[in-house]
Amino acid sequence: MCGIVGAVASRNVTPTLLDGLRRLEYRGYDSAGLAVIDGNQELDLRRSLGRVASLERICSSVDGHTGVAHTRWATHGRPAEHNAHPHTSSNQVAVVHNGIIENHNELRAQQKVKGFPFSSQTDTEVIVHQIDWHMQQGNDLFNAVQSTVKELHGAYGLGVVSKLEPDVLIAARSGSPLLIGLGSGENFIASDMSALIPVSQRYMVMEDGDIAKITSTTVDIFDFDGNPVDREILVSTLSDDETDLGGYPHYMKKEIHEQTRAITETLEGRLGADSVLELPFGDNARDIFDKAKELKIIACGTSYNAACVARYWFEEFGIKCDVEIASEYRYRKHVVNDGTLFVTISQSGETLDTMAALEMAKTMGYTNTLCICNVPESSLVRASDLTIFTHAGREIGVASTKAFTTQLVTLLMLAICLRRRRIGDGRSADAMEAEIVQELRTLPQQIENALDVEEDIIAMAKHFGDKHNALFLGRGAHYPIAVEGALKLKEISYIHAEAYAAGELKHGPLALIDENMPVVAVAPNDELLEKLKSNLEEVRARGGKLYVFADANSGLETDHETMVLKVAPVNNYIAPVIYTIPLQLLSYHVALLKGTDIDKPRNLAKSVTVE
Repeated sequence: MCGIVGAVASRNVTPTLLDGLRRLEYRGYDSAGLAVIDGNQELDLRRSLGRVASLERICSSVDGHTGVAHTRWATHGRPAEHNAHPHTSSNQVAVVHNGIIENHNELRAQQKVKGFPFSSQTDTEVIVHQIDWHMQQGNDLFNAVQSTVKELHGAYGLGVVSKLEPDVLIAARSGSPLLIGLGSGENFIASDMSALIPVSQRYMVMEDGDIAKITSTTVDIFDFDGNPVDREILVSTLSDDETDLGGYPHYMKKEIHEQTRAITETLEGRLGADSVLELPFGDNARDIFDKAKELKIIACGTSYNAACVARYWFEEFGIKCDVEIASEYRYRKHVVNDGTLFVTISQSGETLDTMAALEMAKTMGYTNTLCICNVPESSLVRASDLTIFTHAGREIGVASTKAFTTQLVTLLMLAICLRRRRIGDGRSADAMEAEIVQELRTLPQQIENALDVEEDIIAMAKHFGDKHNALFLGRGAHYPIAVEGALKLKEISYIHAEAYAAGELKHGPLALIDENMPVVAVAPNDELLEKLKSNLEEVRARGGKLYVFADANSGLETDHETMVLKVAPVNNYIAPVIYTIPLQLLSYHVALLKGTDIDKPRNLAKSVTVE
């Protein structure tokens, strides 16, 4: 989503602002801009539609010691230069904003009466005019921002500068992530620590309601009521190594091939000789797991698909498990059963709907909360009773790959921990757990084996180059894997792709089958294989072309109607992880053929921090 960078220093901050924006490009955006206070203490505003590179071309002469910058993902107002941030008022105040202001129409009407002109269709412009108005009433910049945020309804992360106070940067947060980077004789703000890798490793996370007054040498933070507060100084472990393409043409391909390492690191220190260890979930994990009788899992997008796979594991182990989309869960009535553990899953830990669902759940009587996340510094982590981190490393491609498979592995470990309480005292592993643990130990090598089929997938991808639609099929735990495969294809190739439980073919999708509709199927050698084969025959009988990822022992073979890519036999519990790999590669190579922007697909963002 939108990205914020701000800086106040004794040097020209323009290169730092532009570099920060480049580092936030992975989040997704449609325009970019910056504003600095120049040497004449004037506000220099530059904005551009499209990529940060376009903004750089018009900023060669920009020089200032204080400034803010922004990448915008359109919510209110179409992608256009006049809707790009920063927004200004009276050529005196500039604001960058992440979030949504729900009462912007009311404020806009009031401000028009006061004579403020509007140049955009954004909700953000009302913020800068409101700050300007409060300054016209005799307030300094900090107090003007403080008065303004009390009048806003909605979510915001703000960076504010004014030529009237050229050495001051104001930051404010409510519902939208924002942090303060600490330097030597210079300080920064950013929506994501990755923006500040070259200039700061020490940082503070702003809490909801915080307002900060920042100069090159001081940082003063106040809560919503104006009381001074202290925020812990943290040290980032991010490095440029994680942003290096390492010879790969795209981040997505790099991240697909990093899954061996990511899963190895996610498993490291979490497996005993024959059991899954509970301590990595938190010091009080054992007590919380003892209380957990059932699960409620909340997530969005790819994380939701991971949860849907895990539901099969939990229920097979005798653990009731409900999975819901966060944006739907927030807006309906609920029945909370005693002993329900509330689980959230998020790669970034900043997904607004998931965070809001957690905040709501904490008031509803859930036993405890657990977060599965890839980012230790995130809001979701700080708000949860237990956290277990996936160790995917930084994922830059918008289409999630290694984050998904590490989530699957983590969920399987959680399922095993809770299973022990169904078969005994929760302390001792049995033969089945020992078997699954041994399979998990082999998983990195099995992923390498799955990656070895890439050349065959390149050949398969050529059949999709002229297609506009595709159907994905799966059964059991591999139905959500088919859903994830369809999601990947539509995200980066722009082919309309949908997934169905294969048994539902006769309930509608068969009407779509013809020679122009490729049908992709996931066919592990499990108890549903023969049922799936019958479903595939239904496709063949109607002239459909099948592309099947099948267990080598499935008995499925390539012929003139069917292309079969054989997958090495694997244990049923880890099979969903393995079958994900060729689906990721297929989507990548189809998108490559179509020439799309693979790492930054149109209209999409990496981290969804607005509704």
